[in-house]
Amino acid sequence: MNEFAGSPKTWPPLGLPVGSVRALLTLIVLAVVISNLASGREIDVLWVETLLIALAHYFASRRFVSLPPEVLRKLEQDGVIEKEWNPLFLPRHSIRILILGAFVGLAVYLYREQRLFEPTALSFLVIVFAYLLGSLAHGVKSWFIPKRTRPPSWIWRDAGAVIVLVMLLIVAIPELLGSSAGMHPDLRKAALGLMLFYFGSR
Repeated sequence: MNEFAGSPKTWPPLGLPVGSVRALLTLIVLAVVISNLASGREIDVLWVETLLIALAHYFASRRFVSLPPEVLRKLEQDGVIEKEWNPLFLPRHSIRILILGAFVGLAVYLYREQRLFEPTALSFLVIVFAYLLGSLAHGVKSWFIPKRTRPPSWIWRDAGAVIVLVMLLIVAIPELLGSSAGMHPDLRKAALGLMLFYFGSR
């Protein structure tokens, strides 16, 4: 008998699979932000910031050491690790697909309403898609490129880091010096978008 059975360590919140409460909270905030943007209502920046933090935490927190399926099954059979259910008992990656689908749906709706290029909507979507694109790029690279055929990882890591640092410094230095008035807004968006892509791809 497991002396820790039913303890907070083995009993996830509400008895749901690990990550379910985070998924529900993220989906609720997502619904508020998207409904406000779609209806053209003014949205409190706090909702947007909360959503971005939730997305960053949710997407990053489910990245663990990747083990081959047969190794995972063996460890579960031997009782070394417990079987991990997906959040809300949904198929694997369902929440991520739902989140991505919601943003794509919002972009399509705003485009049809000829509101896609409004400053608030466009800035928000650029920021979100930059991070999500980085996360997807990380996943695609892991799935489709065998490790033995990848180029030395340090080359790509260093090159990416240098590019992001240089781009961010180009827009950050004028901000720090109080001389950013002449900077094109698209350059700032591109630099910050690239930084978020970098965060998502790590």
